[in-house]
Amino acid sequence: MSEPAAVMTGADIGAFRVGVRLGIDVGSVRVGVAASDPGAVLAAPVETVRRGDDRAATRDDLRRIAALVLDRGAIEVVVGLPLSMNGTRGSAAQAALAYAEAIAAAVAPVPVRVVDERLSTVTAHGQLGSAGVRSRARREVVDQAAAVIILQSALDAERSSGRAPGELVTAP
Repeated sequence: MSEPAAVMTGADIGAFRVGVRLGIDVGSVRVGVAASDPGAVLAAPVETVRRGDDRAATRDDLRRIAALVLDRGAIEVVVGLPLSMNGTRGSAAQAALAYAEAIAAAVAPVPVRVVDERLSTVTAHGQLGSAGVRSRARREVVDQAAAVIILQSALDAERSSGRAPGELVTAP
């Protein structure tokens, strides 16, 4: 879909891939989407996508995510993996991983990675509440805010370590 990412190097930052990334917060009803700037410095909210039926032959949610990848020329998709507090993969993590695999199939050959997102939605609710967003309005944007937190954390981790964050997901 897009050309290979350029690599920025420097004594203090190691290797860092530049290019737009999408961040995904998977929910059972809604999927929050965020995107980075082309320099992969800052994550910003994009939209909330209504989650489709996992059993349906056509998936409007996956088509929309694939369209966002294409429209923005994303080099990677980062999906939050809600691990348990002890680091294990419970049912929510398994569901998010299955969704990440479906995204991987929909956006191939763009790579999809899963990253630890423990407490991202809780943090997003807290930030929105502190900003004065009422709970009813918060419902519409909390998934986007969580996607921003997931993506920004992944960008910061890669910038500090010089390694791509999380683990690569392959399509089933």
